[in-house]
Amino acid sequence: MKKNFPNIRLRRLRNNSPIRNLIRENILSPHDLIQPIFIIEGNNKTEKIKSMPDIYRMSIDIAIKEIKILKKLGIQGIALFPCIEKKYKDIQGTESFNQNGLMQRAIRGIKKSIKDIAIISDVALDPYTVHGQDGILGANKEILNDETIEVLVKQSLSHAECGVDIIAPSDMMDGRIKAIRKSLEKNKFIDTKILSYAAKYSSNFYGPFRDAVGSVKNLGALNKDTYQMDYANKKDSMREVEMDISEGADIIMIKPGMPYLDIVSKIDDLFNVPIFIYQVSGEYAMIKAASKNNWLNEKKVVLESLMCMKRAGANAIITYYAKDALKWMK
Repeated sequence: MKKNFPNIRLRRLRNNSPIRNLIRENILSPHDLIQPIFIIEGNNKTEKIKSMPDIYRMSIDIAIKEIKILKKLGIQGIALFPCIEKKYKDIQGTESFNQNGLMQRAIRGIKKSIKDIAIISDVALDPYTVHGQDGILGANKEILNDETIEVLVKQSLSHAECGVDIIAPSDMMDGRIKAIRKSLEKNKFIDTKILSYAAKYSSNFYGPFRDAVGSVKNLGALNKDTYQMDYANKKDSMREVEMDISEGADIIMIKPGMPYLDIVSKIDDLFNVPIFIYQVSGEYAMIKAASKNNWLNEKKVVLESLMCMKRAGANAIITYYAKDALKWMK
């Protein structure tokens, strides 16, 4: 009996490593990764984060040493997040724009000590408020959008004055990109870039991060559903991105990462704008826990997950695995 062989054999392009490498559509490089850095007051000080094994809060001097190591490994950018001491927290988050505050001193210190590293600074009030919300509370405990923006503008300007490269508003207040951009332009910070958390979902994957920045106890049983996005929705994210681009955002952020790759792909199709994605603390914690129990191969799973984010359309990825991934890629 004569066999009818297929004219097309897709496995031809998979049968050895050199061929697979030649036709690979996406490549993961050190230029794609951003390491989050948690900073605390003090000198020569580190603190373990219980819910994020192998990740630490660091005093500014230790953070500078860590960033120098990251730079040698090839990293291009770091994202700063402060853990503010309780005595500096208040209802309106006024410490957020203190020119001699922890974040401001960290930006100046890193800029002075390390050349050619992009610093991304988080702009939001949750590390600075006694209630753990990203905004100012009204009489009925609602989040006041416009009043919050006034503080965010002051916070952003204080970071720009310290020389930060990228300001990253993660608060999800309506209209804050326009207000921040207007303030930056007015004060001649025309090259300070805005990375807008344009599609930040009200996710259950953020728990370890809130532990890391010291807001989890303040927030308690409350949530952020009135300003962060409903994870059941896709169209909302398109409107948010379109609005933030029109208001002056240079780059947009999608958060969380892996469960939201459909959002990344859709935005990549619709908008001609750089896209960053955040592999958040809950994603990190799950992979770390599974790998410590030998249920997953940590290296292979991490590199696969990062490549999937690139494939979906991300230009860069904020990930707690950046340092490990840099070593593995070498």
